[in-house]
Amino acid sequence: MQNSGITTEGYLAEVWKSSIVPTLCDFIRIPNKSPSFDPDWAAHGHMHRAVRLLAQWCDSVKGLAERSVEIFELPGRTPTLLVDVPAFAGGTGNILIYGHYDKQPEFSGWRTGLSPWEPVLDGERLYGRGGADDGYAMFASLAAIAALEQKGIPHGRCLLLIEGCEESGSFDLPYYMQALAGRIGVPDLLVCLDAECGTYDRLWSTSSLRGMLPGVLSIDVLTEGQHSGAAGGIVPSSFRILRSVMERVENAATGQLHEVLHAQIPQVARDQIRAVAELLGEHVLKKFPWAHGTQPEEADPYHALLANAWYPSLATTGIAGAPAPQDAGNTLRPSTSVKLVFRLPPTLDAPAAATTIKKVLEDNPPYGAPVTFNVETPQTGWYAPETAPWLESAIQSSSMAHFGKPSLAMGMGGTIPFLSMLGETFPSTQFLVTGVLGPQSNAHGPNEFLHIGKALRLTACVADVIGALKK
Repeated sequence: MQNSGITTEGYLAEVWKSSIVPTLCDFIRIPNKSPSFDPDWAAHGHMHRAVRLLAQWCDSVKGLAERSVEIFELPGRTPTLLVDVPAFAGGTGNILIYGHYDKQPEFSGWRTGLSPWEPVLDGERLYGRGGADDGYAMFASLAAIAALEQKGIPHGRCLLLIEGCEESGSFDLPYYMQALAGRIGVPDLLVCLDAECGTYDRLWSTSSLRGMLPGVLSIDVLTEGQHSGAAGGIVPSSFRILRSVMERVENAATGQLHEVLHAQIPQVARDQIRAVAELLGEHVLKKFPWAHGTQPEEADPYHALLANAWYPSLATTGIAGAPAPQDAGNTLRPSTSVKLVFRLPPTLDAPAAATTIKKVLEDNPPYGAPVTFNVETPQTGWYAPETAPWLESAIQSSSMAHFGKPSLAMGMGGTIPFLSMLGETFPSTQFLVTGVLGPQSNAHGPNEFLHIGKALRLTACVADVIGALKK
């Protein structure tokens, strides 16, 4: 299908309206939680339903001269979707496009009328779990390639690799990278649409992502609960021991984390963040739904963004061993466990940091109580190589063409394990890392939404960048 009489945005607007949004709604309805949150994912079948839905849509896309669609599944591992689109009209280069289709769990707090597994389209916002993180990415990427072909614009060979384990730390991905090494080849350009954006009115590119160190810290003091009056003063509280050992890695008063979790910040990263802070100003802080009276850790927008992108942070994301307050009796609990998630500077070696933090938490426990920190998958962050002139030009021109504003680059606070894996393997690869996770989009939390207008214009930008690659 080639039609020079329709603009790229016009073509994509019709594809988004008639095909992508309806299929995304079906995708949101599938509760395909990532393996860490659904260990019985294979038996439940949701992951397979989701990947089949995506594959069927890829087969149905009009406007592509050729494509092959394959669900590749290694034994015991989440399926990976591969879509291979040959070079078109003499285009050159090898383009790898990455995304994921697994989802975070439901979380509580969805406002009335919204829920994680039932899509709601409200203006330009499509609410539901996984639409923005990262279900839309495959649709947008393949539609971008089709837009080039319908205009007769050459492009290089494009391979879409859509995994099912990203929200669990991509622990399946290295096995697929090894098994598919011959198919992947050496990418000239990597496109990833799983990142954040500072606003919805321009193209944002991500220059770094933090690493992550997740694990479960557990303290045991008894084999069963005891009357708090009878045991109090004799049996130490597991929660107090928890507080004590956590103080070894995080100063509760200041939030300062253990020295091993810090890294040097490049000057170019500081300069990028300063430019973004000057643009966004107070919106850096106002985008969060603060409880009345709560103050940010950093009130200055520049220092807040710098902390989010390059400083370590710690979140306690779950707790076990404690009943809800309304169900709590006068019982000294036998144990306390918490899920800890450390975010690490982009250049910090996550496995090495994990070894140190585990030792610091477990050694010399108070009262000799069993203290264990079970590390999950440590994930080293990513710092982008210098952007090639052709790519910088394509990013800026596409942002002006489709948003009317120049693009900005900055480091983001999240983690995408695949980028570190690819960057270490292919140091010459160029990266376009961008996304739709802007203010209030709230990936991982309640009321997650995909901004359709942003996603449409982003799709057009991706088409322009892919079309600009010349080898």
